[in-house]
Amino acid sequence: MSTEIVFNVEVRERTGKGGAREARRNGFVPGVLYGGGQDPVAISLRMNEVVKAINTGQFRSSTATLIHKGEKQLVIPQDIQLHPVSDQPWHVDLYRVDAKQKIKVEVAVHFVGEEKSPGLKRGGALNIVRHAVELLVPAGHIPDSLEADVSTLNIGDNVKISDIKLPDDAEPTITDRDFTIATIAGRIAKAEPTEGEEEVDPEAVEATQQGDE
Repeated sequence: MSTEIVFNVEVRERTGKGGAREARRNGFVPGVLYGGGQDPVAISLRMNEVVKAINTGQFRSSTATLIHKGEKQLVIPQDIQLHPVSDQPWHVDLYRVDAKQKIKVEVAVHFVGEEKSPGLKRGGALNIVRHAVELLVPAGHIPDSLEADVSTLNIGDNVKISDIKLPDDAEPTITDRDFTIATIAGRIAKAEPTEGEEEVDPEAVEATQQGDE
């Protein structure tokens, strides 16, 4: 399961730009909580908790728990804005979800077995087509990552989504084809002269040009 992300939040009485600026002056990140059949609520999140969540590397692909006056709410990040100069969190949009509710989320793909791959040993290269796969999965059961094993692949072989073991309650959002995750590509061979053509010697061309001057 993903690293647990928890935000202790406050409801902002002031909304709009003035309320957002006030929240930032007090060390908070302004945000809005949407969804769940309820009205949007302006909230303030603690800056250090938002920064910590971002540093996990999973903030955009996992759920978080909001705590307000002892009550908990499961949410999924919808959007996060960063300051253009300082890169500090500037505004966060969160969406209410239920643990059993299926949501769309991108899950990173990790590749294993590269040191054993016969294709890579022969000088091939791992060509990654998808670094992440969008899954439809219960909000409370989002996997940390997906594992793609390339240990048996030779040059020209590939990894398809069907080769990756998914959680029983997860499925890719693309269902109409067995799409490619990565391939083992060979080196680009030097082009050979076609039939009837002679290979050109650059030094001979240069000598001919000098003689024509």
